[in-house]
Amino acid sequence: MAMSKTRQTLIEVARRLFAQKGIENTTMNDIAEASNKGRRTLYTYFKSKQDIYNAVIQSELESIYLQLEDVIGRNLQADDKLMLFFFTRLEAIKEVVRRNGTLRADFFRDIWRVEYVRKEFDRKEIAYLQHILEEGVRTKIFEISDIPQTAQILHYALKGLEVPVIRGVLGLNINNKADRNTIVNLIFKGLYRK
Repeated sequence: MAMSKTRQTLIEVARRLFAQKGIENTTMNDIAEASNKGRRTLYTYFKSKQDIYNAVIQSELESIYLQLEDVIGRNLQADDKLMLFFFTRLEAIKEVVRRNGTLRADFFRDIWRVEYVRKEFDRKEIAYLQHILEEGVRTKIFEISDIPQTAQILHYALKGLEVPVIRGVLGLNINNKADRNTIVNLIFKGLYRK
């Protein structure tokens, strides 16, 4: 679905203002003035600040979808694709939070608001993971008895890594062989001694 240029402009202006001033300190009037649009135009597209905030979060999630869909579309073996998916996703989330300045504080303070907006993202991510796992089973790289449940577990494991990666407590880099090996060993080999 194509987004109107005016709506897209309003979302980008709101994102910048939320990043600079914080969500609570930004008014609908601030957004209207900064976008050189009247309040009537703003209210044509968004009924409240919460509505435009949700649109900002959705827009940021759309940028992550594009990166993940690029990974899904690559001609890689399922195990390599899964690894690339993990690292791409964590880096994309970190970049979205970093780009949004003060939104970082709001992200941690009002996680339930973000969780509400990202429900569709979670569903899509689980579907992406399930696609990779099905491909891996089909090509005999993986042996998984319950693909949907495994996709959900991987999704929630990734979600659990978000905050430590965003805060810089846990640095994971796909180009770092030790990081790759740690993830490979944990996901593909498990914790048992061989």
